[in-house]
Amino acid sequence: MSAPRTALYVHRDHRRTFAENRYVYAVVSRRSKGVSIGLNLNPDKVCNFDCVYCQVDRRSAAVTEFVAIEQLLGELEGTLDLVTSNALYHDPAFAGTPESLRRLNDIAFSGDGEPTTYRNIDHIVGEVAAIKRRRRLDTVKLVMITNASMFHRPSVRAALAILDDNQGEVWAKLDAGTEAYYRQIERTTIPFSRILTNLRDAARVRPLVIQSLFLRVDGQGPSEGEIAAFCERLAEVRSAGGAIDRVQVYTVARRPAEDCVTPLSPQDVDRIGQAVRERVGVPVEVYYGAAE
Repeated sequence: MSAPRTALYVHRDHRRTFAENRYVYAVVSRRSKGVSIGLNLNPDKVCNFDCVYCQVDRRSAAVTEFVAIEQLLGELEGTLDLVTSNALYHDPAFAGTPESLRRLNDIAFSGDGEPTTYRNIDHIVGEVAAIKRRRRLDTVKLVMITNASMFHRPSVRAALAILDDNQGEVWAKLDAGTEAYYRQIERTTIPFSRILTNLRDAARVRPLVIQSLFLRVDGQGPSEGEIAAFCERLAEVRSAGGAIDRVQVYTVARRPAEDCVTPLSPQDVDRIGQAVRERVGVPVEVYYGAAE
């Protein structure tokens, strides 16, 4: 399924600042097809990946270095009030949101780093789930946007189990099929094998949404061999008993910190999406760059 190619400002503006909040922000998300309330668990900008396409400028100083849980929960309550009352759309930044996207789709654990590195991730996920239940937001998802590097930790497994019980989805990153390309794009010391094992094990418990961003580095996109290897990695998850709900194939839509990074053309994104459909046999959504 292809997304519309019209680039909306509300889709491009994903700053992690909102009103006077420190941890909670609202965005209109292409992939959520509505409003997503983000919880930034990494205001210190620390991440165990250093993705070449990341839009977070880690050269600038962080505003804060820790998460004050009570403040975060209070900001979440206030932001939920704005969205559910439609007062959000009185804000000039959201006034242009189309009617079809004026819906609260999810509360997402995301931000300026990898959320599952947060030490008490299971506790904070539980607190947010309790707010969602108290407000009877039964159709609103809880989403964990993650690079899958910490799924082996007991606290993360516990957090994912809470998601499973509260209309949750795990959006797990996989941007590569080979170790060499993984290291070029993600720029991390974490072994590719750990990511693949974590994806397999988590997918055996619940269906995963795989989020895959492809791009050009110095004008060069991923090779045909790399895309074939990427499809093989997905197929291996399924053959090992893991479930994949869908794969989101997308490209750069917001300006990254690295100037060498540019988006793929819509034709290239479509080609990768079709390869996944044909070789892996799972639903695929494609999303284009901001210029489209």
